[in-house]
Amino acid sequence: MSPRTWQIRDLLKVSSDYLKDKGIENARLNAEVLLAHQLRLERVGLYLNFDQPLTETELSSYRFLIKRRIDHEPLQYITGTQEFWSLSFAVDRRVLIPRPETEIIVEQAIVLADSYKGEDQPLKILDLGTGCGAIAIALAKELPDASVWATDISEEALGLARRNALKHGVRDRVSFWQGDLWEPLMEGAHRFDMIVSNPPYVSTEEYNELPLEVRDYEPRQALDGRDGGMYYLEKIVEGAHDFLNPDGWIILEMAPWQTQKTLDIIARTGEYQQETRIKDYSRRYRVVMARSL
Repeated sequence: MSPRTWQIRDLLKVSSDYLKDKGIENARLNAEVLLAHQLRLERVGLYLNFDQPLTETELSSYRFLIKRRIDHEPLQYITGTQEFWSLSFAVDRRVLIPRPETEIIVEQAIVLADSYKGEDQPLKILDLGTGCGAIAIALAKELPDASVWATDISEEALGLARRNALKHGVRDRVSFWQGDLWEPLMEGAHRFDMIVSNPPYVSTEEYNELPLEVRDYEPRQALDGRDGGMYYLEKIVEGAHDFLNPDGWIILEMAPWQTQKTLDIIARTGEYQQETRIKDYSRRYRVVMARSL
């Protein structure tokens, strides 16, 4: 008996049901994305070729992708891409997967950039903990006259960020530096008009309760904010003033319940003004901003 011939139509139905039975949310979407990735098609191309049969090689490779997803490997790591700010970023286990709520940092930075128009010096922005480079690269694309610096403790993450910067044509305008927090800036009198960051802010206490896709695959050092999740947020607030120009801004992402704590830290330093917090698309406080004195 010859082996069954699988068409796209039937394979999507069977694989969607299988993923759903294994507890994968949005099973149909996952099945479509993985099959489109395997066949090097856009998702709409699956429906334009609904009756197309798969070769044995294609079928075997698709089964392997499905197995990876059932093991809770994030879809973005399997396909190697994630969209952020309408740009496609290469991602893998070296870096955190960019989230939609992080786009709020980019939005706020662009709004603030308007107030710097007409200045003699180009706007200078620092992205602390850049990961795959999503924030830094998005800002470099949107603010072509700005000078963008990006740091990360992981040289492996920076390798991927440089690749993404090259892909999006901003490699010559984003400077990448390796080191923890302020370490790369200690030599020289570096000052910035904005310091933006999506730092680790998951508390160590809640780390083991994270979804398997996050806990078992995304880099812990990009997530774990230590006791209470506030370690890096506090370090950034307390240290940023030394690297900000007068009237410069910090823009920080965090968990909703951390926003008031961060505002309290900002007030305690006595080095900022106009502190505020911004809600995300789910109407929860997500970003804290403040202006240096």
